[in-house]
Amino acid sequence: MRTLILAAQDRSRTTLLLLVFLLLAGTAAYWAIPKEANPDVAIPMIYVSMTLEGVSPEDGERLLVRPMEQELRAIEGVRKMTSQASEGHASVMLEFDAGFDPRQALADVREQVDIAKSSLPEEAEEPRVIEVNVALLPVLSIGLSGPLEETQLLTVARRLQEEIEGIPEVLEVEIGGEREDLLEIVVDPLVLDSYGVDFDTLFSQVSRNNRLVAAGSLDTGAGRMALKVPGVIENLADVQAMPVKIDGDRVVTFGDVARIRPTFKDPRGFARINGQPALVLEVTKRAGANIIATIGSVRAVFEEAAPLLPADLEVTTILDQSQTVEDMLSDLLNNVLTAVVLVLIVVVAAIGLRAALMVGLTIPGAFFTGILLIWAVGYTLNIVVLFSLILVAGMLVDGAIVVSELADRHLIEGQPPQDAWANAAARMSWPVIASTATTLAVFVPLMFWPGVVGEFMKYLPATVILCLLASLAMALIFLPTLGGVFSHGRARSQVVISAGGHAYRRVLGWLLVRPGVTLLSALAVMALVYVGYARFNHGVEFFPDVEPDSAQVTVRARGDFSVMEKDAIVRRVESRLAGMSEVKALYARTFAMADEELQLGADVIGVLQFQLIDWQQRRPAREILDDMARRTEDLAGVVLEFRQQEEGPAAGKPIQLEVSAQDPARTLEAVDRLRAAMEQLGGFRDIEDNRSLPGVEWRVQVDREAAARFGTDVATIGSAVQLVTTGLQVASYRPARVNDEVDIRVRLPKSWRSLDQLGRLTLNTPRGQVPISHFVELEPAPKVGSLQRIDGRRALTLEADVAEGYQPDERLQTLVDTFDSLPDGVMLNVAGEQEDQRETMQFLITAFLVALFLMALILVTQFNSLYQATLVLSAIVFSTAGVLIGLLVNGQPFGIVMVGMGIIALAGIVVNNNIVLIDTYNHLRREGLSAPEAALEAGGVRLRPVLLTALTTVLGLMPMVLGVNVNLFAPSLGIGAPSTQWWTQLSSAIAGGLTFATGLTLLLTPCMLVLGAKLGRKRH
Repeated sequence: MRTLILAAQDRSRTTLLLLVFLLLAGTAAYWAIPKEANPDVAIPMIYVSMTLEGVSPEDGERLLVRPMEQELRAIEGVRKMTSQASEGHASVMLEFDAGFDPRQALADVREQVDIAKSSLPEEAEEPRVIEVNVALLPVLSIGLSGPLEETQLLTVARRLQEEIEGIPEVLEVEIGGEREDLLEIVVDPLVLDSYGVDFDTLFSQVSRNNRLVAAGSLDTGAGRMALKVPGVIENLADVQAMPVKIDGDRVVTFGDVARIRPTFKDPRGFARINGQPALVLEVTKRAGANIIATIGSVRAVFEEAAPLLPADLEVTTILDQSQTVEDMLSDLLNNVLTAVVLVLIVVVAAIGLRAALMVGLTIPGAFFTGILLIWAVGYTLNIVVLFSLILVAGMLVDGAIVVSELADRHLIEGQPPQDAWANAAARMSWPVIASTATTLAVFVPLMFWPGVVGEFMKYLPATVILCLLASLAMALIFLPTLGGVFSHGRARSQVVISAGGHAYRRVLGWLLVRPGVTLLSALAVMALVYVGYARFNHGVEFFPDVEPDSAQVTVRARGDFSVMEKDAIVRRVESRLAGMSEVKALYARTFAMADEELQLGADVIGVLQFQLIDWQQRRPAREILDDMARRTEDLAGVVLEFRQQEEGPAAGKPIQLEVSAQDPARTLEAVDRLRAAMEQLGGFRDIEDNRSLPGVEWRVQVDREAAARFGTDVATIGSAVQLVTTGLQVASYRPARVNDEVDIRVRLPKSWRSLDQLGRLTLNTPRGQVPISHFVELEPAPKVGSLQRIDGRRALTLEADVAEGYQPDERLQTLVDTFDSLPDGVMLNVAGEQEDQRETMQFLITAFLVALFLMALILVTQFNSLYQATLVLSAIVFSTAGVLIGLLVNGQPFGIVMVGMGIIALAGIVVNNNIVLIDTYNHLRREGLSAPEAALEAGGVRLRPVLLTALTTVLGLMPMVLGVNVNLFAPSLGIGAPSTQWWTQLSSAIAGGLTFATGLTLLLTPCMLVLGAKLGRKRH
């Protein structure tokens, strides 16, 4: 190592030029690296969607779900298969094992879906295979609203959609709330009767006259001519001229018997923004595109289009993730600068301005080199990477402080600057490498974190590892070169020990005489902390609860309501919540049927989304939601569920139970008993399950024998029934202004669309016009809303939130304990957050053990002593008491993810000072000092660098611990910013643990070294 250091010093211009290059390249990488809010996480889920208009849930299960499940079951790596069948639609959600290959999985699913297609009904639409990917979620949602006609609003939205999709960084733009176009042919049933129109003939006539026939080409020898017969429907005139009945020489066309109009399909829901009808443009960016630049380009399109938009049109931003990223970047820079300034103040006070500036230069050097490496490996700059940079800010200078502090001693002793820095770097190279290696050993296992949480959090260890490797180069290569070039020699003088140093030596000297008592006292303090935490803790949670910038109210109601009645109910709720000063935008949506892709319950009739104003100018979201609950508490007939936006990888309600059985009746019984137990125990709120809602459906029972007597069949009767409902599709066409094909449907006038009129319909049969009632009977039956299946079995899911003051894991355990016996044949499975929590805890414990083994390997290699390696590792165990103190003092719950990771990260940081102190002790022992003398001298010599490294790390985290955001340029002070709430638990854990462990390093470690020496003498 000395050879490399001396080579760097001898070629100082090359070394400094390389440093300048790294700084400039890192700065360029910072501006070039794609910036986004959440990491691009590959969620191990693929969704298969199937549509067959009008199919009942039972038939959907039999005709769509089961054939698809049969084929998809053969795919390797499928962990869980959840299916759902509802009216007109069925879906299968595949959840894969952690660490799956998304491309291979998608290819396998598409292959099996292609095989299953042959088993599906011909009338079913093409199955869609959808990859569930965070990168494919909208990054910008812009609402277009106002007192405009629906067609006018849609025209504006489609024009903007085309322009925005022309931006290279934009993947696609969806129009939320858009209704499908329809060409409606309204025919009076009396007219159909009088002309004796036969449905089969009608369908055949239209389909045979709606074709493009490529008639080939004609080669005459004198030239070649292509021929075609253009018979495709292109406009309304083509439809009007379409023949529907031929009688001899007379032809009846649609224009003779019907009213034709371009319209929209029956509404499946409504959307409003601030009370006005609305459409929403949902913009998705390409993977790896810079979110800030992408949304900037979209904004530019709107600014350019502004003069051309209708005067009454209101443009409202519902979601803008670029703002979140910009705030995060701003907070990061502020926190990093604050950390650097605090570190520099401490270092200047300890070792002087010149050395402090050189140490300070290693922070941006390591930062920018780290960012350069992050950019080089293809990562984006997201919230996890940003925090990793804050976490690592205080750790970057540890090696530099140790080297510069020893160089400062050498300079005081009269060594030339170049020799002083070279000797310091060479002497401390192996302790610094060993301490960095132990920190890396802790973070390396975290790279293999499985599941979605692991995919989300893996950016933290990767960033820390890259930055620490960069800081190692800064401390051992660039810093000695800088020191050799810019330091001045000092006159030989004596090292002055401060008053604090003298006091420390007196206390340590007293403790070294009583090492056994010191150890017992430390153990007693640790036990006291554990007992205190058990009594006064703030509970356990999976992921931090962060102040959101949006919230939503789910509106539930039971009954066979029409979409208009549902919208009236949602409007009642909307009117109560409109006009709140802390709400920037209110986006209301009504559903004719619960949206399966949004994973909503069967009784959800609408959702109200609130975009809140800036967190500094309003009350906490929880208080706003409580206020909303008070405003709507007297609304009868509806159940309202208030939820704030969830951050991080966790999703859904914290308690999710899956109940399955071969006999559906037993499943229903088990769910009833579970709900009753939840109500009785208390602590649960917003309990829901996905049982079918009570309701009535009408079944058209066809007497096939009677129908056959009249020369008709089920297909013809079904066509007649469709005239009354959604219309009989006879063809489709593609007009110029629409991207997708438009259905052409024949329907009866609105006054005829009722159950009464259905019985009065007549059919054209070989025996003349016959009333449909001759062979059809209408029967009411219990309605089945939707059917759920998990891994090929019928199942129900029970979900609940936890009331204020309760913890999910505690409530779930209590529920399971009280619910000791299930009905025979019923299976109960805990899913959702609790399942993730259990997996995460298992992984973190495994990672901790692997990290301990790797550290033990490094320490035994460094010290060649099992006792000293065990001594260093024991500091990790003692530091856990400090973690609990940090959480208690800061009033934080024990976060499984954040505190678990904090303890693992702390393990790597805590051992560093112990390594350097023990290395100094061993060095002094080799020089002939006795164990107590060497321990006292090692403590005295390492006091300053130990305090400095600990203090810099703790101060670097302090803004996060206190939830403070200091803007040094404004200047301004922000307290409780959402970006700091993410990391308060982790910061509190590390700061508390490191502070506690530093005291033990300076007092307990020297005593343990003396104790070890005494035990060694007795053995010999």
